[in-house]
Amino acid sequence: MAGTSYMKKALLVAFKCLVALLYISPFYIVLIYAVKSKPELAQDRLGFPTTIHWENFVNGVKQSNFFNALWNSLLSTVISVVVLTLICSMAAYIIARRKNKLYSILYYLMLGAMLIPFQAIMTPLYKDLKAWGLIDTILGFSLAKIGFEVAYTTILITGFVKSIPVDLEEAAVIDGTSPWGTFWKIVFPLMKPIVCTSAILNTLSVWNDFQVSVVILQKMEKYTLSLTQYFFFGKNVVELGMAFAVFLLSMIPIIALYLALQRYIISGITSGAVKG
Repeated sequence: MAGTSYMKKALLVAFKCLVALLYISPFYIVLIYAVKSKPELAQDRLGFPTTIHWENFVNGVKQSNFFNALWNSLLSTVISVVVLTLICSMAAYIIARRKNKLYSILYYLMLGAMLIPFQAIMTPLYKDLKAWGLIDTILGFSLAKIGFEVAYTTILITGFVKSIPVDLEEAAVIDGTSPWGTFWKIVFPLMKPIVCTSAILNTLSVWNDFQVSVVILQKMEKYTLSLTQYFFFGKNVVELGMAFAVFLLSMIPIIALYLALQRYIISGITSGAVKG
């Protein structure tokens, strides 16, 4: 009996290690590709390099105009995440608290909007942004990303708001707090877990976006990091070493943000799911 229990534990540990290796393997591939030379990449794809080629990082940064792309990505991400947080938190609060058909219809319209693929509105989006003079601008890209993420973010936050006791708001109203003050002083601070969760998810969406940026941002000085990484994959030449070096540098801000806010992700999503 003890032997059977030991065998089960050993199999469980082996399975967990296998899953961990499966998740770690992409990071390993990025790391070794980033420090390999072309001949080594051709000879052995997955083996550790005999010599570390740090020049891949230097050449990749220089040739791709990395820091300009980093600034464009940071600017567009900050604009999009801040606007989405403000707009969607207020919209979610109204939808969660106002029990009438109008807000219910709005909620289901947002659900329907999430099903519309980007390809279905790509041409109208481009025409509208061009008419407004927003092609090849960070503002135009940010507005497009806000439009695509507003429905999902609102629905995500709405479920969490429903889990916040209404009694707190009623007590604030009795004390003479205005509806605006009730939201910002009472409700919004309690939304910290879901706000952090939505901020991380929206940051990932904007930071890693390719299909929207490739349509809107056409000049190299306006490229974001995702477009800059595509720079290394030409028609005749592929610079894998430099490409993965830039990939690795691009991952650092996102990993840092995730590690800083990871404790809010599970609590934010599970709390919203309970009463969504």
